[in-house]
Amino acid sequence: MSLALVRSRTLVGLEAQSVCVEVHLANGLPSFTLVGLADTEVREARERVRSAILNAGLAFPSNQRITVNLAPADLPKDSGRLDLPIALGILAASGQIDANALQGHEFAGELSLGGELRPVRGALAMAMALAGQTAQQDRSLSSATPSATSSALVLPPGSAEEAALVPGVVVFRVQHLSDVAARFAAAPPFSDTARDGWCRLPPSQPPHTAPADARQPDMADVRGQAVARRALEIAAAGRHSLLLCGPPGAGKSMLAHRFAGLLPPMSQREALEAAALASLVGRFDLALWGQRPTSAPHHSASAVAMVGGGSPPRPGEISLAHHGVLFLDELPEFSRAALEALREPLETGRIRISRAARQTEFPARFQLIAAMNPCPCGYLGARQHHCRCTPEQVARYQGKLSGPLMDRIDLHVDVPALPPEALLQPLGQAPEDSATVRARAVQAHQRALERQGCSNQLLHGPELERHAALDDAARRFLQQASERLGWSARASHRALRVARTIADLAAAPAVALVHVAEALQYRRTGKE
Repeated sequence: MSLALVRSRTLVGLEAQSVCVEVHLANGLPSFTLVGLADTEVREARERVRSAILNAGLAFPSNQRITVNLAPADLPKDSGRLDLPIALGILAASGQIDANALQGHEFAGELSLGGELRPVRGALAMAMALAGQTAQQDRSLSSATPSATSSALVLPPGSAEEAALVPGVVVFRVQHLSDVAARFAAAPPFSDTARDGWCRLPPSQPPHTAPADARQPDMADVRGQAVARRALEIAAAGRHSLLLCGPPGAGKSMLAHRFAGLLPPMSQREALEAAALASLVGRFDLALWGQRPTSAPHHSASAVAMVGGGSPPRPGEISLAHHGVLFLDELPEFSRAALEALREPLETGRIRISRAARQTEFPARFQLIAAMNPCPCGYLGARQHHCRCTPEQVARYQGKLSGPLMDRIDLHVDVPALPPEALLQPLGQAPEDSATVRARAVQAHQRALERQGCSNQLLHGPELERHAALDDAARRFLQQASERLGWSARASHRALRVARTIADLAAAPAVALVHVAEALQYRRTGKE
């Protein structure tokens, strides 16, 4: 046949949208035309495909007019993931492989000039999209068994192992173009068992919790800083954002690096979403499966690096910290644009990148842990050192953080410098380790899930009023404090969410005055 159709997918943000590769062979002047809003990497596939087919021992129809259409035509296509489906479409249109046998499969892979297949970005996103499409087809057929129209993924080594992590998706791993051609040749079909260069991967069952890592920083290493330790525990239990303020060497970074070890284990859905985002930028590592991501960009990072961008758009640091931790050290040193870009994701958990032709949305449900000095020299209020900054310099430095951004940070904690005798003297009693603190945080988080189905940080409106109801004494106390400190409604609500988390840590069914009083202590820093 002179017309062949091959299914594949292209990435638009985190969505892997379906693409149909249509290949037509006709008589006329020899040519190779590729249409369908293809980016530079896709247009260069013509030379890679030609060389790969010839070096795989197959015939390339060089004396015919080849037209390749990537449908839909208005969907941008990028990267070399379409090399394999284009090559298979040419082979099917020229009659070298069975075009009907290609149905029920989706292909993606970059071809080398020798025909070997190289991994591509976004294999997890492709598998998740295919699983969602299959589930929708099954629901439409009202059948308890998988539908006959469900597809299998054919991917290169490296990408296939990623896709196999998604439950319910059939994944084949292939190493060379010749292996795919042999699998779909007109001869009797091969079995699904392993053969040279082609095998069906068994369904993976990744662990729901991260593997233990003895090298992970532990809270037992922290001397003193009882208030900051307590704030870390509250932040882990309620998924609250946290700002640590103190002089250089007080232990702010040390505390922040130990925060991820206090968080509850990731669910399978959270692990898949975080891994899919990492796969989009080539950071996926199977050895880190189930570990909450920690993103710590340098303070010179631009707003685009933080929120994402490019053409096509790719996720930024805040999306790569989805279901994990975004640690911003030296917070006032970041550009104003980069800091203000955090405001919407802190509220909504998503970031939308708008361009003239298309909008792309990435998830960004992260926990912000930030650290800063109280002044440019860092020693404002320190007992051991004298601050050399003028009041104007201090005001200018602290003014880099806008009021709306500070309102969106739940916990503000001072981290004072410890005296030398407190650091050097032997410990009378070993501090609590991360496992002990994490156990309490997990129990408190579980109480919140059983009560309201989400973490306390996500409570809004009527849900917050119902699950964090106050008695008359606690309500009057919170109202008086809000009026005296000049808090906004957002700041008051965030203090109420923190109080709900403190009550969960104490296993208290209702929020009492003592919980509100402690929550108010975490809304002031030494810079105010």
